[in-house]
Amino acid sequence: KSGERCPNRLPLEAPSLPLATDSWRTTETQRQSVERAHQASELMRARGTPVRLSRGLSREGGTSGGDVFSFRLLAIAGPSLTGPCAPRPPGAPSRRAAATMKKFFQEIKADIKFKSAGPGQKLTESVGEKAPKEKPKQQALRQPRQGPTDEAQMAAAAALARLEQKQPKARGPTSQDSIRNQVRKELRAEATVSGNQEAAGTNTVPEPKEEGSAHLAVPGVYFICPLTGAILRKDQRDARIREAILSHFSTDPVAASIMKIHTFNKDRDRVKLGVDTIAKYLDNIHLHPEEEKYRKIKLQNKVFQERINCLEGTHEFFEAIGFQKALLPVPDQEGPEEFYVLSEAALAQLQSLERHKEQLLHAEPVRATLARQCRVFRPSPLASQFDLPMDFFNLTAEEIKREQRLRSEAVERLSVLRTKAMREREEQREMRKYTYTLLRVRFPDGCLLQGTFYARERVAALYGFVREALQNDWLPFELLASGGQKLSEDENLAFNECGLVPSALLTFSWDAAVLEDIKAAGAKPDTSILKPELLSAIEKL
Repeated sequence: KSGERCPNRLPLEAPSLPLATDSWRTTETQRQSVERAHQASELMRARGTPVRLSRGLSREGGTSGGDVFSFRLLAIAGPSLTGPCAPRPPGAPSRRAAATMKKFFQEIKADIKFKSAGPGQKLTESVGEKAPKEKPKQQALRQPRQGPTDEAQMAAAAALARLEQKQPKARGPTSQDSIRNQVRKELRAEATVSGNQEAAGTNTVPEPKEEGSAHLAVPGVYFICPLTGAILRKDQRDARIREAILSHFSTDPVAASIMKIHTFNKDRDRVKLGVDTIAKYLDNIHLHPEEEKYRKIKLQNKVFQERINCLEGTHEFFEAIGFQKALLPVPDQEGPEEFYVLSEAALAQLQSLERHKEQLLHAEPVRATLARQCRVFRPSPLASQFDLPMDFFNLTAEEIKREQRLRSEAVERLSVLRTKAMREREEQREMRKYTYTLLRVRFPDGCLLQGTFYARERVAALYGFVREALQNDWLPFELLASGGQKLSEDENLAFNECGLVPSALLTFSWDAAVLEDIKAAGAKPDTSILKPELLSAIEKL
């Protein structure tokens, strides 16, 4: 108060303010304490007391955050300084500062204890009271797993049903056994939905028969040899056709050699290239009959070796039309070489050479035709049930390669967006895996007409098959698929594109306009629709 300087320097400590130890950043409480220390120093300066604000560094208790900072207010006071502004004894913090420091050190100790205790411990427990970790795990492994409750199972079933409805239609089976089982399931389901009386009375569907059973819808797939007319099984057709072509050499060697070229060689591009080369040889002879060089063909010629010599039947064809093998000298070469030389007799008949050339160019491979196996059945409630033999599902090597190619294309399509038209085309492509289909036509009197077709044949083939079986084949008629879908004879659609594979039941009906004309004329349609020779061989399904 007297304004005299006191010789004694008494340190006036503000509350020791702990700051952030690890991050070296000040918390909100610490900033507030620092502001209070500054306010106290300003107040003392206003009263004329010299003060100095300093920061001290101390080490507390060896903790991990041991660097604790405190702000100290140092003032110069005299012995006459009394009252509320009297300085505290050195090192005596206020109660509030002491409580703050105590709380801070408790938090530090709790943090250290939490880090050293490890997982699975409470802060209220000591480190030595930790329970063993391995025993609970072993006990948990020994306990049997409880199954889901009834409510959980019902919820899971409902979720699976919703997923199946949202997911797109899955691809059909591709292996032989799975295709056969899937087809039989679909046929049994179709028979159940059709509501026939017998199935409704028993509420069961007959079990599928084995391949050797006598109740198969058709005994197998058979073919007709076009040369001999013999009925062949699927595994016999190639060998029997080869025998028939070879035996034909004794009667017509030119025709037999042409059939051998087009039938025995499977590479159609190579066959076309070889045939065009032979036709070029014959054209040169026909255009230049007087030049000898065109009547000779060198067998070691590169073109002849690459295009003609590699094909079966070409040598037989040259010999059949009048060429003969001969060894002729070649200029600038030591020994002779082998040539095909046209004989004088064949040269005199150039028109025959031209005719043989046209036959060679327009010939087609000899293929066994599919036997329809036409059968007529009495009315039966089992009309929509088909028990097919394995021949309808066996895949050849070419068909397996085609299926593999389609799978590769499907993988590529999954990575792009598809329109509705693209999806429809893919579904139709799925139906093309079947090679054959068995079709039945139900007539108004209940009789059934059955035939075997290629899956790639057109609807017009079915119309022709039915028309040949009608007694009045001149009357127009219609064929309806399941669901009332009308199949038009004019449409250029295959059975696999219409979904009529591997089997289907169709309904026959006369044209409505024709029936009205018949009724208007006072006549009645003939009750017998099929030909008498077919009805004489009617069977029970």
